[in-house]
Amino acid sequence: MVSPDFRSFRGGGSPSIYHHDRPVAYLLVGNVDGYAHVEQVSVHPEYARRGLGRRLVEVVEQWAREQGLSGVTLTSYADVPWNAQYYERLGFRTLGDAELTDGLRNIRQHEADRGLDAWPRVTMLRPLR
Repeated sequence: MVSPDFRSFRGGGSPSIYHHDRPVAYLLVGNVDGYAHVEQVSVHPEYARRGLGRRLVEVVEQWAREQGLSGVTLTSYADVPWNAQYYERLGFRTLGDAELTDGLRNIRQHEADRGLDAWPRVTMLRPLR
């Protein structure tokens, strides 16, 4: 059984899940224009498909609520099944260009500058429930 250990997460950092003192999943998050912005979610392949990524997103959502933020945002590849489609199942929706904040536009530009836009990307939002 894998148990979450979020003691090191104080917001704007990296909530992690450990198994036998070994990190098996983590999420990088920060505040971007009043939203908890997920920079990265990683789950070790041996621990995939156990809901660990979802649990991390839920922890971030709770933190965002406590901080008075408006929701959780992230960027993702549009056509990779374990990316945008997965996040849609978690309650995220794709934002149109007119909905992007300045900070989200800057993130998208930074990704483009690094070549990440070679494949279609989207910006997504999960409003707080």
